[in-house]
Amino acid sequence: MVKSLPIRSEVKKDETWNLQDLFTSEESYQTTLVQLEKEVDAFCTKFKGSIKDAQSAVDALKGYAQIYEQFVPIGTYASLAYSTDQTDSDAQMRSAKFGSVSANLSSKLSFVDSELLELPVEILEDALKNSNEFGHYLKKLIRRKPHQLHPEVEKTLAAYSSSFGGPYELYNTTKMVDLSFEDFEVNGKKYPLSYVLFEGDWEAETDTEIRRAAFESFSNQIKNYQHTTAKTYDMKVQIEKTTSDLRGFDNMFDHLLFGQEVDQSLFNRQIDLIMSELAPHMRKYAKLLQDVHGLEEMTFADLKIPLDPSYEPKITIEESKKYMNDALAIMGDDYLDMVNRSFDERWIDFAQNKGKSTGAFCSSPYGSHPYILISWSSRMNEVFVLAHELGHAGHFYNAHKKQNVFNSRPSLYFIEAPSTMNEMLMANHLLANSDDPKFKRWVIASIVSRTYYHNFVTHLLEAAFQRKVYERVNAGHNVNAGILNEIKRGVLEEFWGDAVDITPGAELTWMRQPHYYMGLYPYTYSAGLTISTQVSKRILEEGEPAVAKWLEVLQAGGTKSPVDLAQMAGVDITTEKPLRDTIAYIGELVDELVTLTEEIEAVTTK
Repeated sequence: MVKSLPIRSEVKKDETWNLQDLFTSEESYQTTLVQLEKEVDAFCTKFKGSIKDAQSAVDALKGYAQIYEQFVPIGTYASLAYSTDQTDSDAQMRSAKFGSVSANLSSKLSFVDSELLELPVEILEDALKNSNEFGHYLKKLIRRKPHQLHPEVEKTLAAYSSSFGGPYELYNTTKMVDLSFEDFEVNGKKYPLSYVLFEGDWEAETDTEIRRAAFESFSNQIKNYQHTTAKTYDMKVQIEKTTSDLRGFDNMFDHLLFGQEVDQSLFNRQIDLIMSELAPHMRKYAKLLQDVHGLEEMTFADLKIPLDPSYEPKITIEESKKYMNDALAIMGDDYLDMVNRSFDERWIDFAQNKGKSTGAFCSSPYGSHPYILISWSSRMNEVFVLAHELGHAGHFYNAHKKQNVFNSRPSLYFIEAPSTMNEMLMANHLLANSDDPKFKRWVIASIVSRTYYHNFVTHLLEAAFQRKVYERVNAGHNVNAGILNEIKRGVLEEFWGDAVDITPGAELTWMRQPHYYMGLYPYTYSAGLTISTQVSKRILEEGEPAVAKWLEVLQAGGTKSPVDLAQMAGVDITTEKPLRDTIAYIGELVDELVTLTEEIEAVTTK
């Protein structure tokens, strides 16, 4: 029986993360924040107006890096404390205050980039030659030069940075604080409902009547906030449109992809090929689910049910640790040490509680260890979720050791490759250790329904939706709830065709994900998994040499473009081949599920 969520103060301490590794007390946090403000003022006094040549450029960047390193733990602490309980008034105010202080300090510090970009390219290139440490940062600056605005404009925009992040904060407040759910009823019995319970439990509920009732109730309740949420999202995309115009980009896509260091061809390819070529495979998977569960019709509310519920055992947190050790052992002792420390030293927040952010994420502050948020429901498929987040942790654990604060973070395009790589390693490990057809089916079904569905369907359909929204806004139009519902329904119907009934409420899926507030982020999940699928095959075939090369890629951080990083790992993402190969692989997995199901049913009916 699914129970209502406890408040944060009622959860077990050992299932929460230890933020004292960042700051031992609230007093320490506040003192450090005040000290940072003083150091920023001192830095500005010393360097503002003095960046005139290659040497002064390097000197300023050294001081700037030190300032930036202090920024990171302060912002991380405020953000993480808020993410575990967004109903907490103190956490709300701490996060809001940091946003305001950060915007003020960013405005003061904006002169660094402005003064550097006012220098002739020749001087910047001299500075680049004289400093390996800041070479990558300077290369990025040179690339930005055509889109840099007047220093006073840059200062003003930086001052408004907190306000520009307002739509995302408003979305989260609406979703996690103001939006409340009433219990839903089936055959006279009431069941609790929340974002976490719906996405963690009810979507996968095997009782069709309960599952569909939960979907209907959930949809009806979030629908009450559709106009507020749509207005919030419209504010976000209009800010992006204005910024794109101000900086002289031809369109919003060029602007948002600029920081990812990829062009529209890579963005469009992911969406177009998956929409057309993956869709038939996933429709086949949906039909398999329908047949196995004996459903008269397959609806949108049924897509997350497990193929074989009897092979989804419960798993404890301690048991998940052993799975991580076994599956990720191939990554080497240092990597495993990081994995074990994440459990032993409380880097992971497992607890389920009211007000906690939905889904899962990894925060990897420079100068400290990673932090992982997950709402542990004890379902076996969460070993994949945890492996995914530990992939992010392992990425930055390695990058931070080798790169400075400016060089450690790669392009958003590449960011999901290390995380999805760990999901593939977990799947390969589980498959290699059993010949049982039912267990193999469960593992493959988990890969299809979790790893590939999450990255190649859920997030890709977000990207397809997002592209249509940006095309509209780029043409000078706005969006509202009706338009967003229409676009989302159209994308879902195009992908699923006649295989799935897009029931009322499915069109509201755009309300559920925060990714829309992060630029062109959703498509990068499928991009990352395309890379990791190909690399995981190499690791299976080559073993240690392929692992060593992959660790080099992780350690490179953001010093190379995503094309170059993928190339280091032996994957050429400038061509369609990796993506087509990955889609074909998903098709093979679905076919194997069909074959295994036929085999299992034949045995059962004897």
